[in-house]
Amino acid sequence: MASSSLIRFSPFLLFLILPLLLIISISDTFCDGLATQQRPFNNTISAIFIFGDSTVDSGNNNFIRTMSKCDFAPYGRDFDQNHTPTGRFTNGRLVTDFISWYVGIKEFVPAYLDSSLGTEELITGVSFASGGSGYDPLTPKINGVIPMEQQLQYFREYKARIAGAIGEENTKLLISKAAFLISAGTNDLVVNYYGTPFRRQNFTISQYQHFLLQLTHDFIQELIKEGAQLIGIVGLPPIGCLPIVITTFSGRPFSGRQCLDTYSAVAREYNQMLQDSLQTMKNECKRIVYADIYKPIDDMVQNPTKYGFEDVHSGCCGSGYFEVSILCNLRSVICPNASKYVFWDSVHPTEATYYNLFEALRPTIDIVIKS
Repeated sequence: MASSSLIRFSPFLLFLILPLLLIISISDTFCDGLATQQRPFNNTISAIFIFGDSTVDSGNNNFIRTMSKCDFAPYGRDFDQNHTPTGRFTNGRLVTDFISWYVGIKEFVPAYLDSSLGTEELITGVSFASGGSGYDPLTPKINGVIPMEQQLQYFREYKARIAGAIGEENTKLLISKAAFLISAGTNDLVVNYYGTPFRRQNFTISQYQHFLLQLTHDFIQELIKEGAQLIGIVGLPPIGCLPIVITTFSGRPFSGRQCLDTYSAVAREYNQMLQDSLQTMKNECKRIVYADIYKPIDDMVQNPTKYGFEDVHSGCCGSGYFEVSILCNLRSVICPNASKYVFWDSVHPTEATYYNLFEALRPTIDIVIKS
């Protein structure tokens, strides 16, 4: 898809950043506003379970040996009054936190691997996601993070733990009334397919898209076997707008920065294929929902003043061009107001962006939960 001149850009920079790129992963005013927006109807969701990559990892990578970490400042700068670096790959909350709060489950979705979690916290749901993971088993291997299959195995382990506390029948009921959310695929394309030569040697981009779709289908089927009845699948963002993609694959990384539609087009195509695929699974699980994040993020980038943004092509941390994970640290220059940025680092959205995504998804959430 990319021309050879684009891929040849700064091999050293690509080598330097590649191990960190795998984690492609609002102030109190926002939180106060959210409290008044909690949906006005009775909650029918028992718990929330999250699978995927850094966009929904609330700290699992804190507990494994990997470079894909962010349990240090300035990450979490706007999370709470203590500026707690929770392991979320942003300055504050994730969209899953806003969703959980909105539907009345709990304020934050914790990481499953946090051993301090008690039964009461576990029962209402956790995130199994791992920054840097993807559907393709090769993707998490590149940087030693938790594969999707292992995340699924952790869920099975979770079920056994909960059954020991509340019994088998109550556990089945809990799972049947829970919401499941899967957010993955960006690392598979940006890091694995375009960032390394391995998959490109054996797959055209179309073949790789179908390969990912089959893996997604298989993962959903496994969740259904485990008792899931309400499953949300998040599509891909406009990957050509990620600051790291602009830096790595454009011919002018530091001036005249703009989204690379060659890459975003691949995401659009994949999203349409994903939606078509999910329609065919309605017989297996009637409550499968596609969550569109492409259009909201694209609108934020194309119409930033509409959302109060001032910078859409670089992150708040450092230069905003390539800093991510350990390169985004207290030695980096941090913008004074992250809510003016679409991106926190060169890969991950700010809390403000996640809040806007929540707002975009809210009508769908209301319809699904009422049904």
